[in-house]
Amino acid sequence: MKKIKFTSFGKGLKNLVGEMKIVKVVLFAAIALLVLGPYAIAENEKELHFFCGAAVKVPMQEIIQSYQKDKGMRVNVIYSGSGGLLSQMKLSKRGDVYLCGSPDYITLGEKKGLLIKGTDKLVAYLVPAIIVPKGNPQGIHSLEDLAKKGVRIGMGNPEAVCLGLYGVELLDKNDLLEKVLPNVVVFAKSCSDTATLAVMRKVDAILGWDVFQSWNPDKVEWIKIEPDKIPRISYIAIASPVFVKDRILAQDFINYVLSEKGKSIFKKWNYISEEGEAKRYAPKATIGGEYKLPERYFRIIRREK
Repeated sequence: MKKIKFTSFGKGLKNLVGEMKIVKVVLFAAIALLVLGPYAIAENEKELHFFCGAAVKVPMQEIIQSYQKDKGMRVNVIYSGSGGLLSQMKLSKRGDVYLCGSPDYITLGEKKGLLIKGTDKLVAYLVPAIIVPKGNPQGIHSLEDLAKKGVRIGMGNPEAVCLGLYGVELLDKNDLLEKVLPNVVVFAKSCSDTATLAVMRKVDAILGWDVFQSWNPDKVEWIKIEPDKIPRISYIAIASPVFVKDRILAQDFINYVLSEKGKSIFKKWNYISEEGEAKRYAPKATIGGEYKLPERYFRIIRREK
């Protein structure tokens, strides 16, 4: 009797077993991806948590977009008042890069143990200014005009926003604190919110920064303050928080902001990069430093409430 060969059947069975093994591997891989995938992606994804003062929101949006495109890095940014950002970092225990509109908050952040000492770098200068809606309907031309009866003033909250701190100092040094503060109808939570008050004509004038006109040239006007009446010029500072996860990564972003590309974007929006240029608007003003809110400010605010 001839032996029957099951060659075709055997090959078919062998192929079927092989295919079943492949299916099992694919299924296992799919399950693993579903269960572990999000964690694996999160682990490998490079991203920075950036706490950024709203005084540079307009140019920084452009810089971040350029950086993400050039570096393939994701930047999670929060814009707010410089003081409020320090509080958010403290609560969340997170932050790879911090930028503020005044060195006052670098000093404060270091004192509170939130920023690594000696890591701050100067980005650009900011000059205090009066900003009014286009057309200047109330005819405001000086600091003294802010004290006129019926004039509605907006400014940043000096207890959390660098702009507000400089505004109070400006009024204080010119003996206008008691005269102007009663006219303040809004204390905004950030520089960008303060600027919006003039854009939306919610107030007759704001105590702002010179660059606000560049943000909305068709909506607002910059009323220059007499040079001798400006006690202090601010500068934007960038630094490393103590919570930074990757110092090399964070420094790479800081270097990008300070690079020629970053500077060109700041220049495009009329930010001042040279001390001499900033001094043209206030030759006798100090650069940076620190100012503490006087007790008089709190007494006036309590009285007005």
